[in-house]
Amino acid sequence: MIVDISLPLALSLITLAVLFVHTKLSGKVTSLLGGREFKTRDVVLLVVMMGVMVTVLGWTVITIPERAIMVFFLFAYSTTLFLFTYLIVPRWYLAVVAPAIFIALYFLFWNLILLNVFAIIFTICISVYLGNLFTWKTTAVFVALLTVMDVVQVLLTGFMVESGEKAIGLQLPALIQLPSFPLQGYIMVLGIGDIFLSGLLVIQSNQRYGKRWGLATIVAIGVVFFLLETVLINSGIGAFPATVLVIAGWLTALGIRHVYKSSIGTD
Repeated sequence: MIVDISLPLALSLITLAVLFVHTKLSGKVTSLLGGREFKTRDVVLLVVMMGVMVTVLGWTVITIPERAIMVFFLFAYSTTLFLFTYLIVPRWYLAVVAPAIFIALYFLFWNLILLNVFAIIFTICISVYLGNLFTWKTTAVFVALLTVMDVVQVLLTGFMVESGEKAIGLQLPALIQLPSFPLQGYIMVLGIGDIFLSGLLVIQSNQRYGKRWGLATIVAIGVVFFLLETVLINSGIGAFPATVLVIAGWLTALGIRHVYKSSIGTD
C-alpha cells in the first residue's frame, strides 16, 4: 500500500504557521483594512474570477504567451509580498527589498526549494490578509462555491490540471511540490489555493470557537487529508480536487465539536 505523510504534514505545519502569524498581525490587518468585510456578492465574484482565471489559463483553445503568464504572476506575487512586508515594517523603501529579492532569486538562482519556500510565504500572506475579510457566513458561501468550481474544473473540464501544469512548467510558486515519504519515487503536488482554504477555515474556527478548536481543526484537516489521500493514491486516481479533502477535515472537526459539546450539555 502506498502511504504518504509529506503532503498532509506540510499542509498541517503551514496552516499552523498561518494561524500563528494571523494571531500576531490580525489587529494590524484590521486597522489597515478599516474593518471592511466581504459580503456574499463579493465572495461570489471572487469565486467567479478564480474560475475564469483557471479557464483562461487551462483552456488550450486560448493561447496565452508564457512570458505574459509569468509577468502577470510575478507582478501579483511581488505586490502581495510588498504589502505584507509593509504591514510588518511600515517603510516603503524597506518593503520593496522583499519583492526585489524574490524577483532576483526567480531569474538567477531558482530551484525547487525556493519555489516551495515562496509558495508557503505567499500562502501565509494571502491567508493573513483575506482571513480578516471573511465572516463565518461568507466563509460557508465561499467554501460551497469554491468546492463546486474546483470539482468542475478538475474532474469535468480539466482546466485546473492544465493551469497547474503550466505553473509547474514556468516554475511559478503557485503550488508546493514534495517527494513522497516514506515510500519514495512520487512527487506530491498541492496548490496554494488549497492551502489558503485550510488556513481560512482554521482562522474562522479559531475566531468563532477559540484557540483550542482552531488547533483541533488543523489536526482534523491533516488526519482526514492523509486518510483520503491514501485512498485516492491506492485507487489509482490521479488529479482530484483537494478542496474536498480539506473541507472534509473541517467538517469532521465541526462534527467532533458538536458531539463533544452535546455530551457535556453546552453549545
